[in-house]
This record gives sequence, structure tokens and C-alpha cells, in this order.
Amino acid sequence: MEQKVNENIRLAVQKKGRLTDKCLDLLKLCGIEIENYSERLVVSSRTFPLDILFLRDDDIPEYVQDGVADIGIVGENVIEEKNISVGILEKLGFGKCKIMMANPEHIPLNSPLDLEGRTIATSYPRILKNYLNSEGLSAKIIELSGSVEIAPALGVADVICDIVSTGNTLMMNKLRKGFSIFESEAVLVKSANKELSMEKIILIDDLVRRIRSVLNARRSRYLMMNVPKVSLERIMELIPSLRSPTIVPLADEELVAVHAVIPSDFIWNTISILKSEGASGILLLPIENMIS
Repeated sequence: MEQKVNENIRLAVQKKGRLTDKCLDLLKLCGIEIENYSERLVVSSRTFPLDILFLRDDDIPEYVQDGVADIGIVGENVIEEKNISVGILEKLGFGKCKIMMANPEHIPLNSPLDLEGRTIATSYPRILKNYLNSEGLSAKIIELSGSVEIAPALGVADVICDIVSTGNTLMMNKLRKGFSIFESEAVLVKSANKELSMEKIILIDDLVRRIRSVLNARRSRYLMMNVPKVSLERIMELIPSLRSPTIVPLADEELVAVHAVIPSDFIWNTISILKSEGASGILLLPIENMIS
């Protein structure tokens, strides 16, 4: 009997790190459930034709490029540093960070020109070299695989170039944030070279649609409020609704209920204006998915 080819799409994600839980949370909101994955390298979803490969984040771009994984979720900084040929399907809005210069207090770092002739420790030599070349600067690059923050204290380097999320690690090592040379977030990628079967292309398109619906929902809120009819036209002008807001009559004939999908940051910037126009009973609700 001919063995059936597994047409599950293979998704590579970080095995353990700052992106792992966010990746799995995103998949769950997309209706993709997996069993306990602890200490397992490959896990299959029971609700979607998907196999998840848990890998070191540095290995994900190459696995995708070579077709071992069909798609992957990884930081843009890793792709840029590895110089791997992959295509970005979607930016995911989490895992945001910056690769920044940082310096001890006794070394000035006010502009890129202050890097000229310096010794810089980094885990991102390619990104740093590209930045220095773009600015026409010359500096000595010391590549370290970890603990970059202690390099100035050990006399290994004058300043450092490293990934920064909160900056707490820099403060612990008596370093100050300088300027950013590269900004990154998690992205969904596919190989730029490998051809996929039509079945897998269809499944990936479906997954991307689900992801976009979740991302759209995260950027939006469902607004409900009561509005005086005399203020309705003015309030309608204020609301940046996805589509025309829903207007519902109320028992009080002088009021209507307004329902609308709005950008999540809208209400905080305009709530005082809405209230001054007579809006009351304002409710703002999260949206789990928004399919367009």
C-alpha cells in the first residue's frame, strides 16, 4: 500500500525564550491547539494540519530557507544577522526590541561620530558592521556570544552594541542607552527558494488569514455608548469606525446606542470630547478575532 505523504505544514518556533509563549498564544487564538510540548522537538496540532518544530531561534531562518520547515516565526534581528534568504509573510506585533549602542558614563556617546575609532563588543557583528559602513565610520568590532554588557567593565571594549527590550540589564551593569541602529519584531517567514505543494500553499494562506484576524482584533476594540440624538452627527464625525457604526434606538427617544469597531487607542484620546457631547454608558470591549 502506498504510504500517504504528510501534508501538514511545518512551522518552526523558538524552543525556549522570549518569543515562545507569545507564538503559542497567537496560535491558540487562531484556533490551533497543541498538547504539552515540554521537552519535545516536534508537536502536531489536533485542530489544524500543522506540525510545530521547536528550535533554537538562531537556527530557524536556515531551517526555513532549506525547506526543513515550511514557515517560521523569528525576530527580524536574527534574519538580518544570519543573512538568510527568507520572505516575510506577516509582521506579528510582538517581540519588539532594538539593537542599541550603550556606553559607560565616562565614555561619551552622543552621536554616531562618537563611535569612530572605538572598540565595540556585540553579538550582532553583521548588523553593526553594516551600520558603521552606512555611516562611513571605522571601529574595531569584538564579537561575543553572550554577556556583552560586562565587556566595558572587563576592559574588553569601550562600548557595546546589543539587543535591548527594557534596559534593565544595562542599568545593572552601569551602562546607559545610546542610540538605536536596528529595530526588530517577530515575523512569520517562508523560504524564498523552496517551492511548496498546492495543498501546503492553501493551508499557509489559511493560517495567515487567521493570524491577520487576530492581529486586527488586537489593534481594535468594540465600542458601545449611549448618545443624544442632537449630538449624533458630531459624534459620528469623531469615530474612526471600521465601517459605518451601528445605530440602535433606545426606550428614551432622545437617545440612541452607538456600536462601532475602533482603533484601540482612540477612546483614550477622545473620551473627554465624547463625554462633553453627552455620550454616556461608554463600554469598551476586547475583540478576540476580526475576520474581514
